[in-house]
Amino acid sequence: MLNQNTLLQIIKEANLFDPDELKEIKKQTELKKVKLEEYLLKERLLTEELLYKTIASYFKIPFIDLEVRFISPDILFLIPEPVAQAHEVVAFEKQNEKLKLATLDPENLETFEFIKRKTNLDLEIYLTTPSSLATILKQYRKGLELEFKELEEKSTKIFEDKRLEKLAHDLPIVRIVNTFLEYAIFEGASDIHIEPGEKQIIVRYRIDGILREVMSLPSILQAGLVARIKILANLKIDEHRLPQDGRFKITTPQYKVSFRVSIIPVLDGEKIVMRLLVENGKMLSLEQLGLLSDPLEIIKRNISKPHGMILVTGPTGCGKTTTLYTILNLLNKPEVNISTIEDPIEYRIPHINQSQVNPKIGFVFATGLRALLRQDPDIIMVGEIRDSETADIAVNAAMTGHLVLSTLHTNDAVTALPRLLDLGVLPFLIASTTNLIIAQRLIRKICPHCRVSYNLEKKTITALKKQLNLEILLTSLIREGVVNKDQDFSSLLFFRGNGCKYCRNEGYKGRTGIYEILEITKEIGELIMQRATTDNLREATKKQQMLTMLEDGFIKAKEGITTIEEVLRVTKE
Repeated sequence: MLNQNTLLQIIKEANLFDPDELKEIKKQTELKKVKLEEYLLKERLLTEELLYKTIASYFKIPFIDLEVRFISPDILFLIPEPVAQAHEVVAFEKQNEKLKLATLDPENLETFEFIKRKTNLDLEIYLTTPSSLATILKQYRKGLELEFKELEEKSTKIFEDKRLEKLAHDLPIVRIVNTFLEYAIFEGASDIHIEPGEKQIIVRYRIDGILREVMSLPSILQAGLVARIKILANLKIDEHRLPQDGRFKITTPQYKVSFRVSIIPVLDGEKIVMRLLVENGKMLSLEQLGLLSDPLEIIKRNISKPHGMILVTGPTGCGKTTTLYTILNLLNKPEVNISTIEDPIEYRIPHINQSQVNPKIGFVFATGLRALLRQDPDIIMVGEIRDSETADIAVNAAMTGHLVLSTLHTNDAVTALPRLLDLGVLPFLIASTTNLIIAQRLIRKICPHCRVSYNLEKKTITALKKQLNLEILLTSLIREGVVNKDQDFSSLLFFRGNGCKYCRNEGYKGRTGIYEILEITKEIGELIMQRATTDNLREATKKQQMLTMLEDGFIKAKEGITTIEEVLRVTKE
C-alpha cells in the first residue's frame, strides 16, 4: 500500500481534481478514517485502472492488467505466498535472468531486495491494480490445492508402507517448509509455532514478542511437515509419543540462522516450536540494549569488579541471555578466562569456553559449575540458578574471587533477594557476594515511519490513576530531567504509531529493553542481613532513587521510543 502523502501528491500533480475537490476528499477520508484510495474507489470518483495508471506514470514504471492472466506455478511460487499476500507483490513472467514483478507499491524496496536475493534474478517492476493482484493470489490456492491432492494420495500409500522419510522429501512439503522458514527470517520472527488442529494446521510467528497467524494448511500435511522438520533437526521420524529437541542451521551468503526445534505430542498430532537465532548478527552494546545513562554507569561500575555476583531477572523471553552475552562480550579479553554452562548455548562467542548441560547423563548446572571451578576461570556464566545446590556453588564461587553472572526467574530486582533466601543461601553470603541485580522486560518500539504525537485525554488520565500512582511517577520523570517542574500529565506530549506498510499496520517495529538496576549498597546489605521484608527493601531502593521498570518505561514513552499502552502491557503484574 502506497504512503498516503505520496498518493495525495500524485493525484495533485496529475490534476485529477481541482484544489477544492481535493480538499473535500482529504477532509472526508479523515472524517471517515479510511485510506485515500479506498475512498476514491468506493465513491467511484476514479476507476481502479485510471488511479493505478496515474501512479505508474508518476513512478515512470509500466502498468499491467493481470485480471485474465494465468501464471505458471514455477514462476508464481518463486515468491512465497505469505510474502505475496503481506507485501502485495507477485511474479508473473521470467525471461532469461530477468523476473517481472507486479506490485501495488513501487516503493517497497526491502521486499524487492529480499526477492532478488532469494531468486538470484534481476527484477523488472510493474504496477497493477488490487483486483488484478487478488486474482493472481487465488492462483496460489489453486496451485497448492492440486499439490495437496497429490500429497493426499501419496501420503495414504506412504503411511501404509511406513516410509515417512519419502514424504518428507516430497517437493510440495519441502517447498512449504522452506516458505515459512524463509518468510520467518524475512519478517524478523523470533519463534515459529506449527500447531495441528482437527481440520487444519495453523502456522504462527512471534514478531516483536507478539504471536501472529501467518498461514493455515490442510491437516493432511501434518505428517509430512513434522517428518520434514524432524529430518532437518536430526530427530527420530518414527517417534510420535515423546517430546523431542533438536537443532538445524540455514546458511546463505546473506544470513546464518540456527533453528532450535522443540516437538511435543498434542491431541491432534505433534506441535512444533522453532526458536530462530541469528548467528551472524552483530553483538549489541549496552547502549543499544536501551539502558539510560545512570543505570548504564551502575552496570559498567559493577562489571569491572574482579569478583562478586551479577544477576539478571525476568520471565522467559525477556532478553536476559542477550544482556548476559553483551556483558560477557565486554569482559572478553585475552587476559581473562571466561567459561559458561548454559541450557542451551544460544550464540557462539569466540574465545569463551561454552558448555551445554545434558540432564540425561547427569550433566546439570550444579555439576557443570563444579567442573568449571577446576578450569581456572576468572569469569563464570551460569545459564540459570534453579536449585539450592547451584545457588550455593555460585555464591561460594563469587566469594572466592570469581565474577559470576547468572539469571533468576523473578518479577523484579527486589524479589531476587528473598528468592535467594528461599534457595537456602545465607543472608550474610547474599549481602557480601551480590554486586548487582538487573530486572528487565522487552517492549515494542514505535514504528518511526508512522509515529505521531498526542496529549492524554482526561478520561485516559483518570483510568491511569486507577492503575498507577501518577504523582510519584511524575516526580521520577522530573527528577530524571524528562519533564519540567511546572508540567503535569495533561500537558505532556506522548507518541504512538498510526500503522503503515513498514510495520504491517501494527504501529510498532522492533523492540528495546526497560530495566531496573538494583546495586547492593551498604544499606541494602544491612537489610538483607536482617532478613528484611520485600516492602522494606523496596522503600530502601526508593531512597537510593532506583528507577523501576515502570518509570524507565514511562521515560521511554515520553521520549517517543514506545507507547504508554506497551509499558503497561509488559509491566502489569
